[in-house]
Amino acid sequence: MLRLVLASRSPARLATLRAAGVEPLVRVSGVDEDAVLRDAASQGGGLLDPVDAVLVLARAKAEEVVRALAADAAPVVGADDALLLVGCDSMLELDGEVLGKPADADDARARWHAMRGRAGVLHTGHWLVDLRSGAAAGPGAAVGGTSSTTVHFADLSDEEIDAYVATGEPLHVAGAFTVDGLGGPYVERIEGDHHGVVGISLPLLRSLLRETGVAWHELRS
Repeated sequence: MLRLVLASRSPARLATLRAAGVEPLVRVSGVDEDAVLRDAASQGGGLLDPVDAVLVLARAKAEEVVRALAADAAPVVGADDALLLVGCDSMLELDGEVLGKPADADDARARWHAMRGRAGVLHTGHWLVDLRSGAAAGPGAAVGGTSSTTVHFADLSDEEIDAYVATGEPLHVAGAFTVDGLGGPYVERIEGDHHGVVGISLPLLRSLLRETGVAWHELRS
């Protein structure tokens, strides 16, 4: 049986896969994102482009879970199951600045004051690792890509911003907003892949799977 492992705790990513007929196994990484980005920047000689930054983080998360699975004394699947693993990371780019999850409510509120009535680009990196023992490129072969979607935000009033931040939702998501949750009314339109804004681009994931020789329908439950 072919199974997908989702290296993320995001309920939105899990719900998106389930809605598309895929029931993934979930293993969460403990990657220090700031440390990963610092190391990548030092090796590359400067700050990373947002498209590259989310891909670096997606790769780090996927690879940490791969290592955890290899060291796990209690396998998450049966002996006959074959695994593919995907890690993801999202950030919002606004005025050339890359924004992950807000540090606190004040940070979320400040971001919304900057975002309202404007547009940003939501980047989501994907890193797919093929763990099948019979994989043509060998177990551990990987491919990656980034989905980038322009998001147009409504011109919220101060009262609306305060009320949304008070729900707590903006504190737990990249860019301090959701398009599929309480933040949905505050997103006027998007240009690009809706799923990428939610956190996992199904068209991009399908494309990455095809590079490993796997058709999307092979993952459907």
